[in-house]
Amino acid sequence: MFCLCACGVWCSHILLRLFAFVRVYSRTKVFLFSHFIAFTVIGILGGTFDPVHFGHLRPALEVMQALALEQVRFIPNRVPPHRAQPWLGAETRKALLQIAIENTAGFVLDGRELERAGPSYMVDTLVSLRADFSDTPLCLVIGMDAFSGLPRWHRWQEILQHCHLVVTSRPGFDWPQDPVLTALESRRVTSAAELHQAASGKILLQSVTSLEISSSAIRRQFQAGQSIRYLLPDAVYETLLKLHNGEQPNT
Repeated sequence: MFCLCACGVWCSHILLRLFAFVRVYSRTKVFLFSHFIAFTVIGILGGTFDPVHFGHLRPALEVMQALALEQVRFIPNRVPPHRAQPWLGAETRKALLQIAIENTAGFVLDGRELERAGPSYMVDTLVSLRADFSDTPLCLVIGMDAFSGLPRWHRWQEILQHCHLVVTSRPGFDWPQDPVLTALESRRVTSAAELHQAASGKILLQSVTSLEISSSAIRRQFQAGQSIRYLLPDAVYETLLKLHNGEQPNT
């Protein structure tokens, strides 16, 4: 009788410990899941992409990997506010961009600016993205030249209300010596982890591989009859050749 009672007490103790473990495990699992969801981060890369080339693609991939971004959304503009009208039409640029990124996990084509009339102001795009992604951290990826010209952007003071800025540069480059941008240096962070802790408002300088490739140089070479191979993905190159020769590309 004593043995049976002792055995019963021992079993009850084991069961209680087991139930406690299950409860803790369940709570931990829920916490980790919610923690992961809360810290999803999305990158944004806007531009004319006229045409898209490796100078767009390689830095985007390096930023996505370095910052542990869930995705980078490529957003071609319809009407660039600060430059001449694009060489290629909107639908052609969109098609070439889709060809360029379709085999890279995490790269996403976002056509919202092409669908919006008027100048393609980034602040309007960020408002639209924020409506779609609520409290998700958004990282607008721009080059150092674009960052240096930030005070000339439309409603530029509102940009950091909607996103972080990730400024790509060559190793060794530092904060621009500009009075307006100097005032923003208090927002500077030094680690990707800090971008995961808030939805917007921070600035990170991120070193990337420097590829001295420009869309304008590609256009000049192409129009001069020179080869532009190895400056952009082969599929983009072949499609441009077909368009130039009056063929209908398989896009």
